[in-house]
Amino acid sequence: MGIPFIKAFDFEYGTCQSISPLIDRVVANNPGPFTFTGTGVYIIGDKNVAVIDPGPNTPEHREALDRALDGRRVTHVLVTHHHVDHSPLAAPLAQDHGCLVYGYGLQAKAPEGGEVRLEAGDDIGFKPDIEICNGLKINGDGWTIEAIHTPGHTSNHMCYALHEENVLFSGDHIMGWSTSVVSPPDGHMGDYLHSLETILARRFDRIIPTHGAIIEDPRPFVQAYIDHRLNREAQICEALKSGLSSISDIVLRLYKDIDKRLYPAAGHSVLAHLIHLRETGRVDADGPDSLKAHYKMIG
Repeated sequence: MGIPFIKAFDFEYGTCQSISPLIDRVVANNPGPFTFTGTGVYIIGDKNVAVIDPGPNTPEHREALDRALDGRRVTHVLVTHHHVDHSPLAAPLAQDHGCLVYGYGLQAKAPEGGEVRLEAGDDIGFKPDIEICNGLKINGDGWTIEAIHTPGHTSNHMCYALHEENVLFSGDHIMGWSTSVVSPPDGHMGDYLHSLETILARRFDRIIPTHGAIIEDPRPFVQAYIDHRLNREAQICEALKSGLSSISDIVLRLYKDIDKRLYPAAGHSVLAHLIHLRETGRVDADGPDSLKAHYKMIG
C-alpha cells in the first residue's frame, strides 16, 4: 500500500482559520512545487500566543498575520528549520512583539545542490535567539509545547508537540501531500528513518504539517512513510544485485515513469539511501560517497 496522500485542502489565503480550541492557522500565498498550497503558519493559544513557522517576509503575508494577531501578544516564535518558506518572518515578528525566536540552531553541514534538491532554498541569514534541544518544554498561557529534534530532512529540523491536544506540528518532517526531501550532505537517511520511528512511537492524535492538510490518522500514515523508504531501499539493493552500480543507472530503472526533469532530485534521494546502506555495512563504493561514485552490495 502506498502513502495515503491528502491532496484536498480547504483554506483561504490571508484568513485566520480556527482548527481547534488552541490552534489558529494563516496560510501564506506562496504556492509552488516545494510548498504545495503555501506555508501554514500556526498560532497557539488565546491572548498570549506562540507562532510556529511564521513563513515568508512579504508585505501581503505580514499584513495577514498582523490581522490574525490583532489584540494578542506573541510570547514565543518557534521555527522548525530555516528554509525560506518557514523562517524569514521570524525575526521581524519577534521584534514587533518583544519576544525571542526559538530553533534548534544552524545546520551541521552546508547544503549543496541548489534547487536540484527539489526543496525550498535556505534562509542563510537565520539564527535563532534561543538554541533549543530535544525534549525542551516551553510553557505558555494555557499551552505547553515540547521540542522534538527530528533530523533527516535537515540536520536541524525540529518538530513541536502541543501537549494539551496531543498534536504534532511536523514542519517538513512529515507532510500530508508529499514525501519529504532527504538530500545529502545535510539531509541524512539513517537519521530520517530513526526520526520517523520516534514520531510513530509517540502516538499523536493528529499531525499538522507546515504545508497542506492535517493528518487525522497519524499512525498508519507515518508507517506508510517508513514503508515507502524501506521499499525504496530494497529496490536499490535489487538494482545493485542485478549489476547496476551508478546512481544515474539506478535512477533510470527506479524512476522511469517520472518527469526526466526530476531525475537530478531523484539522484540525491538514491544517494541518501546508498550512504545509509554503506553506513550500515550492506553496500560499498569505489571512493567517497557522491553522485559519481559506483556502488556494490557486500556479500
